[in-house]
Amino acid sequence: MLVQQGSTAAVSTPFEYAQVHMGMEVRLRLFASTSHAAESAATAAFARIAVLDRMMSDYRPDSELRQLQGNGNAWTPVSPELFLVLRRSVEIARKTDGAFDPTIAPLVRLWRSARSKQQMPELSALQAAKARVGWRRISLDASRRAVRTPADLQLDLGGIAKGYILQEAVRELRTHGVHSALIEAGGDIVVGDAPPGRDGWRIEAPGAATAFVERAAKLTNAALSTSGPGAQYLEAEGVRYSHVIDPRTGLGLTNNLTARVIATDAATADALSTALTVAGPDRWRTILTRFPNVIASVDRLH
Repeated sequence: MLVQQGSTAAVSTPFEYAQVHMGMEVRLRLFASTSHAAESAATAAFARIAVLDRMMSDYRPDSELRQLQGNGNAWTPVSPELFLVLRRSVEIARKTDGAFDPTIAPLVRLWRSARSKQQMPELSALQAAKARVGWRRISLDASRRAVRTPADLQLDLGGIAKGYILQEAVRELRTHGVHSALIEAGGDIVVGDAPPGRDGWRIEAPGAATAFVERAAKLTNAALSTSGPGAQYLEAEGVRYSHVIDPRTGLGLTNNLTARVIATDAATADALSTALTVAGPDRWRTILTRFPNVIASVDRLH
């Protein structure tokens, strides 16, 4: 995904920053009147990312998300941010018929180990991991802002939290007077207002459907997320298994699909791009009808 830079008005200057968060480089481009204003806004945005990452990371043993897994089947009050992402996760899991599942952690860990060894998981291990996956096992109580999960359930918000966190960073920029900005990390892009003198951020989407390309070329106050097979895979007996896992079968994808999604809600774009690749060529259009005002392009790599 390429971002093309356009001309800027004299009253606003482009500034670029990059930091490592969520295990990847996060790139920020914004327009501000002074370097001090830009630096202050960028610092606040990156700080917000760090706070939310500490909250929702499945890698950090002290994260709020990981603490849920130590509470057995008890109701646990959580932060407003975590509750919002969990609730959205369950909604998207329901609307995608389980193609997106925030409880996929056991399968993710199993396949991560398999890829490092370049060996297929043992069938017994695959069945055991799959038996622990199921978004319907998450209970949410909005009145108490509380979550209850079985003791053996492991949550993984890697397919949705990144989009949410990047959008929160753009919101943080707005509170510091920066409205024209783009932030990108690992296949997810979130933009605010258009750059000065432009009608939108011009993002290239080579190979995507015409309607998608046209929308991406004038992107404002929206998110664009891409999901596909990528460079991480396991090859066994001539079959290449992607790092993207189908939670319903427990297997890495072999369909070579890449999905790109544009939505005003970045969490939706993030989760749905993964879900559409999992749903495959026979189901993705049906699933997309359940998400009004979302545009997508799903293509097979050759």
